[in-house]
Amino acid sequence: MKNRRSFLKKAGAGMAFAGLLPLTRKANAGEIKLESALVHHVFFWLKEPENKSHLKQLLDALEKLLKVETIRLSHIGLPAGTENRDVVDHSYSVSYMVMFDSQADQDAYQVDPIHLKFVEENQHLWNKVIVYDSTDFNL
Repeated sequence: MKNRRSFLKKAGAGMAFAGLLPLTRKANAGEIKLESALVHHVFFWLKEPENKSHLKQLLDALEKLLKVETIRLSHIGLPAGTENRDVVDHSYSVSYMVMFDSQADQDAYQVDPIHLKFVEENQHLWNKVIVYDSTDFNL
C-alpha cells in the first residue's frame, strides 16, 4: 500500500507542477512538449553495486538534493526490467533526472550549497557518473 500512496502523492505533485510549466500540444501526434526546459539526467554506477546500504545512502541523498529550489520536476529510479537489447543499458545503479526552467537555473543548481554538499558527502560511493543535459530544439 505504501507504493500506491507514494505513486499517488508523486502523481498529484506532478500534475500540480505541470500546471506551472509552459506546455504546448502537437496537433498531429498528441505529444506534449515542455518549452524552454533544460533536462539534466545523471547516471550513477556504484563502486559496490550489491551493497544495499550504499544504494540506500545514495537514494536518500538524492531525495535531499531535490530541495534545490531551481528544480522544477524530478525522477529518481533504478534500472527497469525491460528486455535486453543492444541499445538498452541496464548497467547503471541509479538514474537521477531533474528539469529546470532555464540554463541559468541549472547553472545555479550546480553551485547550490545543497548540490555541493551532496557531491562532497557521497562521491565516495560511485566509480562512474555520466550526465546527459538536453534543451529544446526548434525545427
